[in-house]
Amino acid sequence: MSKRLFAVAAGLWVAGLVAVGHGAPRPETPRTTADAPTFSKDVAPILYKNCTNCHRPGEIAPMSLLTYTDARPWARSMREKVSLGEMPPWHADPAHGQFLNDRRLTDAEKDTIVKWASAGAPEGNPADLPPQPKYAEGWMMGEPDLVLGMNEDYPIPASGTVEYKYFEVPTNFTEDKFIQAMEVRAGNRAVVHHVIVFARPPKPEPRQPVVKFAAGMETPKRDPNTPKPENDRPAPQRMGASIGGFAPGQFVRVYQPGTAVRLAAGSVLVFQVHYTANGTATTDRTTIGLKFAKEKPKDEVRMTALVNGAFKIPAGAGNHRVDAELTFVQDVTLWSILPHTHVRGRQWSYDVTYPDGKTETILAVPKYDFNWQTDYIFTEPLKLPKGTKLHATAWYDNSANNPSNPDATKDVTWGDQTWEEMMFTGLDFTASAPPPAPTTDGKSDK
Repeated sequence: MSKRLFAVAAGLWVAGLVAVGHGAPRPETPRTTADAPTFSKDVAPILYKNCTNCHRPGEIAPMSLLTYTDARPWARSMREKVSLGEMPPWHADPAHGQFLNDRRLTDAEKDTIVKWASAGAPEGNPADLPPQPKYAEGWMMGEPDLVLGMNEDYPIPASGTVEYKYFEVPTNFTEDKFIQAMEVRAGNRAVVHHVIVFARPPKPEPRQPVVKFAAGMETPKRDPNTPKPENDRPAPQRMGASIGGFAPGQFVRVYQPGTAVRLAAGSVLVFQVHYTANGTATTDRTTIGLKFAKEKPKDEVRMTALVNGAFKIPAGAGNHRVDAELTFVQDVTLWSILPHTHVRGRQWSYDVTYPDGKTETILAVPKYDFNWQTDYIFTEPLKLPKGTKLHATAWYDNSANNPSNPDATKDVTWGDQTWEEMMFTGLDFTASAPPPAPTTDGKSDK
C-alpha cells in the first residue's frame, strides 16, 4: 500500500515556514555551483513524494510547492526547518517502533534540500522535471466512492465558547459496508478544531469484551447541580462506535489490505464537532469521504480508547505525570496508537507487559505537539496475547514556561475545551474470534 496515502500531512510545513524570515520570504542570493542539486532533477521528486499532497492549490498547507515558481521563495525556510528536524513534522522516538506513516526525510533527502537552498535554489533543466503527481481534486486519499455530510450550513458565532455539536447523518445502507479508507473534510477549517465520527447501527450490537480498564481512571461526571449549557445540537442518547475523525495533522486513514471498518446496514453517522470561534461569524458543513473494500475483509478493524479522566494538574507544575492502563482479555492485533492531550501535553510513552512478564516500550513521543496529532500506524502490527497490559503515561506542563498555557495559576482537570485537558489514547485493533459458547452439557453450541 502506498506510503504516501498514510503520510497525508507529510508536507505541511505550516506557518513555521512563514515565521522564519518575518513577512514575505526573501530569495536566497544565488551561489550556484556546477554540482549543486537542482529543483527539476533533485528537489522536486522529494517534494512530490513527501509534501505536495498538502502543498498544492486548494489544500491545507499555506503555500504550494508543486512548481519551481511556487517553491523558490520558500527555499530559505525549507532549509531552516529541515536542518532543525522540525519539518516534515514527526514526533515519535525512532528507538521505539517503526511506523508506516513515518514522515521523516532520509538524511540524503535533507542534505539535498539544504545544499539546493544554500546554492541559491537553482531550477536546473526543466526537461529533468518528473511528471507531477495526479490528485483527486478536494481529496487527499483519492476519489471517494461515497461522500456523506451534514445536511445544513451550521452557523458559528464570532465569539464565545461553543459546546460540542452533534449532527446525525443517515447512510441509508441496505447492506453492511466495509470501509477501506476514509477522509474527514472540515467544511470550514478556520473554526473546526476536531471532528469524531461515530456509527450508530439500528440496534445495539453486543460484543465480547476485548479490554478491561484499570480502576480509578473514570472521566469526572458533570455536577448535577451545575446547569447544563444550552446546546441546540446535543449528543444523542446512543452514539455508536467511533470510526474516524479529523484533528490537527490527522484526517485521512487507509486500512491495510484484508482489514476494514464495518458499517452495519442502516447505520447513522454521528458527527461530533468541536468549533472554536475566531472573531468572525461564519458557517460550516463538514463531510466524510468513504472508499469501500472490494471484498469482505478477513479482519474487522475496531476502535477503543484508553482514558484517564480522574486527574488534577496542579497550577505551576512543569512536569506532571498521569498514567492509564488496560488489559486485553482476548488475543488482539494492535494496528495504531493515537495520543491526545491539549496544549499542556508535552510527552507520551506506551509500554506493554506480556503475560510472561516481558515489558517493552512500543511508542514514545518525547515532544508531543498539539498541532500534529498523529495516529502512529505500526509497520508490523503488534500481536498481543490475552492478558497483555498496555500502560500509557503522559506528562503535562502547566507552568508559566509553557508558552501555550492559557493560565498557569489554575489547577487543570478533564474538560472538552482546549483550555482544559485530556488524557486520551485512541487504539485501532483487530481481535481474534472468541471461542464458541459452551452448552449446558459442556459441548460447544457449534
